[in-house]
Amino acid sequence: MDKSFLKKLADKLQGELEFDLLQRSLYATDASVYRKLPLAVAYPQTKGDIKHLIDFANAHKVGLIPRTAGTSLAGQCVGDGIVVDVSKHFTQIVALDEANKTVRVQPGVVRDELNQYLKPFGLFFGPNTSTSNRCMIGGMVGNNSSGTTSIQYGVTRDKVLELKCLLSDGTETIFKNVSKEVVEKKRDEDTLEGKIYNFLFNELSNPKIQKHIQNEFPKPEIHRRNTGYAIDELLKSTIFGGENKGLNLSHLLSGSEGTLAFTTEITLQLDDIPPSKAAMVCTHYATLEDCLADVAPVMAHNLHTCEMMDKVILDCTKNNRAQLENRFFVDGDPAAILMLEVKTNTDSELEQQLEALLKTIKKSGLSYANPILKDTEINKAIELRKAGLGLLGNMVGDRKAVACIEDTAVALDDLKDFIGEFTKIMDGYGQEAVYYAHAGAGELHLRPILNLKKSEDVSLFRSITTDVAHLTKKYKGSFSGEHGDGIVRAEFIPLMIGKDNYELLRRLKKVFDPNSIFNPGKIVDAFPMDESLRYEVDRKEPEVNTLLDFSDSEGILKAAEKCNGSGDCRKSHTMNGGMCPSYHATKNEKDTTRARANALREFLTNSDKTNRFNHDELKEVFDLCLSCKACASECPSNVDVATLKSEFQYQYQESNGYSLRSKLFAYNTTFNRLGSKIPSLTNAVYKSSIMGGLLKKSFGVAQERDLPKVYRFDFEKYLKNQKNSQKPTKQKIVLYIDEFTNYLDVEIGKDAIDLLIQLGHDVTLFHAESGRTYLSKGFLKQAKALAQSNLERMKSMLDENLPILGLEPSAILSFRDEYKRLCPQSKYLKSLTQNTFLIEEFLANEIKEGNLSSELFTEETREVKIHNHCHQKALSNQKVTFDIMNLPKNYKVSIIPSGCCGMAGSFGYEKEHYQTSMQVGELKLFPSVRKASENTIISANGTSCRHQIMDGTKKQALHPVSILKSALKSTL
Repeated sequence: MDKSFLKKLADKLQGELEFDLLQRSLYATDASVYRKLPLAVAYPQTKGDIKHLIDFANAHKVGLIPRTAGTSLAGQCVGDGIVVDVSKHFTQIVALDEANKTVRVQPGVVRDELNQYLKPFGLFFGPNTSTSNRCMIGGMVGNNSSGTTSIQYGVTRDKVLELKCLLSDGTETIFKNVSKEVVEKKRDEDTLEGKIYNFLFNELSNPKIQKHIQNEFPKPEIHRRNTGYAIDELLKSTIFGGENKGLNLSHLLSGSEGTLAFTTEITLQLDDIPPSKAAMVCTHYATLEDCLADVAPVMAHNLHTCEMMDKVILDCTKNNRAQLENRFFVDGDPAAILMLEVKTNTDSELEQQLEALLKTIKKSGLSYANPILKDTEINKAIELRKAGLGLLGNMVGDRKAVACIEDTAVALDDLKDFIGEFTKIMDGYGQEAVYYAHAGAGELHLRPILNLKKSEDVSLFRSITTDVAHLTKKYKGSFSGEHGDGIVRAEFIPLMIGKDNYELLRRLKKVFDPNSIFNPGKIVDAFPMDESLRYEVDRKEPEVNTLLDFSDSEGILKAAEKCNGSGDCRKSHTMNGGMCPSYHATKNEKDTTRARANALREFLTNSDKTNRFNHDELKEVFDLCLSCKACASECPSNVDVATLKSEFQYQYQESNGYSLRSKLFAYNTTFNRLGSKIPSLTNAVYKSSIMGGLLKKSFGVAQERDLPKVYRFDFEKYLKNQKNSQKPTKQKIVLYIDEFTNYLDVEIGKDAIDLLIQLGHDVTLFHAESGRTYLSKGFLKQAKALAQSNLERMKSMLDENLPILGLEPSAILSFRDEYKRLCPQSKYLKSLTQNTFLIEEFLANEIKEGNLSSELFTEETREVKIHNHCHQKALSNQKVTFDIMNLPKNYKVSIIPSGCCGMAGSFGYEKEHYQTSMQVGELKLFPSVRKASENTIISANGTSCRHQIMDGTKKQALHPVSILKSALKSTL
């Protein structure tokens, strides 16, 4: 299409319309196996914008693909028309009716954020998907989502009362429950809405059509079903001989995947918050068959959860940093686990329900372990289960667990037999499958493991899907329980509901949407299920050489391809974790881990340049990445974008040159070393509004920032003097004096020496630049040379297995992280990773071993609030800092639930990033620090974090070491 048409459309919109290659590429995929490059991406701000889009679509025969979080597994969110992303502007909770327990929301409201809002009112929205911390109500309605709670609270369709929609002619209507009399009046209207009601009345009043529907649609007891349009739901109306009073077309639109109308507001029925007392029994099985056999008996109890995980999923959790601690309840190596949760309002009732459930479990005798979880343990187990989908993307290599038959639902009594036959089908194909599911609802997420880059596996993709479709039809099941038809299953709808019913769906679509502008190719007149795949079939894999070692992922391209689109990186700052702080600030898809991985995959795969990294689009998508490394642990697929960014920066700059500012930051330690020779003069220049301001302007540094003071200090001399006053009584340790401690944070280095000597340790020092500044700006050759030099210099310490303790997390943790990619062949690498510690890690272990107690510290009462460095959160843990801050017995310690501080080394100093940096700080960190009383001690172990806290709140934060040193009963 001529871009002038799109430019004219963009001028009409209050929101944005993007049609550059980067934005189109980012929206070419969702969480499915499909890729379709859209014509443009729209971010409508008003209903008027959507009307303009509808007019444009009708005039130019262009499809509109509605999208919220883009976590769909079946390809619902991809298409070659205009993707309409409502997640940015249509995010309002419009009205709450507390008395009637209803809420009206726009489609871009996140499910968990809605429940946070509802909690003070004692209400919640029940359907609960594994993506609930980022999935949005509009997407849940489009897919008729269910999740783990459906056995108690039903599916989304059950909760939808009204939908305010724009029809394909741009008119606005509200679909809600209406009486037969209202239906009759609407049938007489000469409007598109009138035509819709007239069509449905005429078709569904026909006894022959009713019989076809009843005979061919899934069994009515299968509540979770998304096969085609829910015309069988409409037959429940008294208008068509059913028992439900009135007719509610919002139930038809639920699960319609945005193919019938464009929804702008949703009214939901809410439930009371679940009972407060809960227990979960996690039954362990040696075989999958034993597990499935227990489902029906345990479902006789009033369960709130009945979920299953198999060995493949459980094994995936072993390699995920964030999920390792959530495996605490796993006993041995089970083939499968059932998670069975009961809830009540009193402890006595809970014990009764628990006792009855355990009696049933023991009677079957099929499980070999039945641990009981309570309180926070339940949440950890649920998080492990929720991570399952994303964890499947962690499989190294091209063979992946593919979503195609992962959403079958059958009647509970048919479950075991269905799985038995399914297993035979998979055995016939020589396939290993992944089983994880909502077992209590008769739905198992079954995935074959395929390499969709190979034509033979694409053929298997179709064959397996076809065979399982026939099997599902045999049991009168639903081929999609909750994930929808999308592209992958829409082809099979005629088989699943019969050709006559399918033709009825086609006629229905034609009435609603004559020009097929709403999400074409889904549900009816479907795109082929084995075309438009994310990867070109039988392609010659691009050769991408890198300086960093990506052999653990079989190369950088496959490291990017690990992102399966599940969108965990789209959770907001109100959720747990800190992944993608720039997305938290901007709410732009471009600023997510998913976008960065997708963009890198797109351009590395499709580039025709000698240097495949040499694309300005990649520079743009990585621009706001703060390299916080949260994705390395929080992303279920462990997509480490910080490392991908370092490699990109290096490769891009090798072709385009290294800017003066990048050199300034990369070689910052060299300049600090020179400045420290005349610190008074250097600091005077830095502080001067004229000279300092000129320096900042010349190098593109934000004027709002203060340039850090440099110091000249002889640590060796200081250590020698301090050692003379106390004889060591404990092991020999090495204190690493990094580049930040050496020239900027001298007092912290002195405090560390004082503290360690006072605690009886035999301290030696190791001075070295870690290479962090080089890594952050993509100067990888320099970082590699420095890493090799440091490993050589540390040989004797490593040979002795001496603990090497670091004060600055970004410096010491680079030894355990980036050095593995810089020097993968070094024989000292393993010893380095095993013997380098944050000083907090070392001291926390001293407490654990009984070598360090509260007796040495003050009994003064103080409050301490901790903000930990991002790299500590990603590569270590926060508890170590919490533990050592609790050494003074009367210190009241809490961890600020903050993500990244926003400074991120040089990022927050760069003038174009200053505003984003401060926005990130304002999300959680700054408000928490400001709320603290004047006497509260703020702890922050990162040098950048301390500077950011000072700039954002005017409060001084202290390193944990300085806090402990000051808390010693006696000082040197």
